Amino acid sequence: MKIGICNDHAGVEYKQKLTKYLKGKGHEVVNFGTDSTDSCDYSDFAHPLAYAVERGEVELGIAICGTGNGMAMTLNKHQGIRAGLAWNTAVAHLVAEHNAANVLVVPARFASYRMVVSMVREWLQTDFAGGRHQRRIDKIPL
Repeated sequence: MKIGICNDHAGVEYKQKLTKYLKGKGHEVVNFGTDSTDSCDYSDFAHPLAYAVERGEVELGIAICGTGNGMAMTLNKHQGIRAGLAWNTAVAHLVAEHNAANVLVVPARFASYRMVVSMVREWLQTDFAGGRHQRRIDKIPL
C-alpha cells in the first residue's frame, strides 16, 4: 500500500521511525512532512498530504503533530478527507471501522511511539463496517 505521512517539528522522530516500520511491512511511504525540529506550521504539511489523498496519489495518510488537533482540523477542511484523531488503539480501531478515516492523526506529545505503532497497525487492519456508519458519513458535506 502507498501511504503518505506528514508531520510538523513535534513529529519528526515518530515520522522517521514509523516510516522505517511501514517500509519493513512492505508499504511504500511518501514523506510530506518536515525533517527538521525547527518550529514550523502543521498546515504547511497537512495540505499537501490531503491533496495527495484526494487525487489518489496515496491510498491513505498518517499525520503527526504535538496534539494532533491542528493536523486534524486542517485535513478535515478538504473534500473527501476523513481524518481521525486517535490516542489509543480502541479509538484507532473505531475511526477505521465507524468513520472510514482515510487519514490517521496521532499526537506525538501525548502518545508513546509504541502506542503510535499499535494505533497504526490497528487502523490499517480494521475494515470499515458500512451500514449505519455509511449513512452517517454520507451526511458529511463535501
